[in-house]
Amino acid sequence: MLGRTYDGEVCSMARALEVVGERWTLLIVRDALFAGATRFVDFQRGLGIATNILTTRLEHLVGMGVMERRRAAERGAEEYHLTDSGRDLVTAVVALTEWGDRWRAPAGPPILYRHGGCGGAVHAQAVCATCGPVGAAAVAAEPGPGMPLAHLEGKRARRAGRAGGAG
Repeated sequence: MLGRTYDGEVCSMARALEVVGERWTLLIVRDALFAGATRFVDFQRGLGIATNILTTRLEHLVGMGVMERRRAAERGAEEYHLTDSGRDLVTAVVALTEWGDRWRAPAGPPILYRHGGCGGAVHAQAVCATCGPVGAAAVAAEPGPGMPLAHLEGKRARRAGRAGGAG
């Protein structure tokens, strides 16, 4: 949806942005997750989004497997429901909301996420499988099993070229 693909990127975040990186897309997912929106009119009224843009975004989400189109009980009506893939975006939605609450909400959080079972606050955070919650400075990135060796070698060669040309 961003107008280009990330063919040169070997990065799951870049691939995720291909699916949800457009500004309206996560708002549609948010409304499906938390506002009970399923019908075109629900999304359109709730977001105030132009119908042509909403049509494009819903088709994209269906095409990417984030939502599925279903016939409603009413004759001829269609509904859009999140798939497992779409529901898994809950953590990303909560994380982005918390970032917005901290850095872009001077009057405080306009929405609070709560656990439906007990009412406790729900938060997204980086968690080490061994140590528990960790801060940003403690998180490191390293190549995983999906990283092609040729890509790593190309990055190393580019870095070496920059370092050699800087001296």
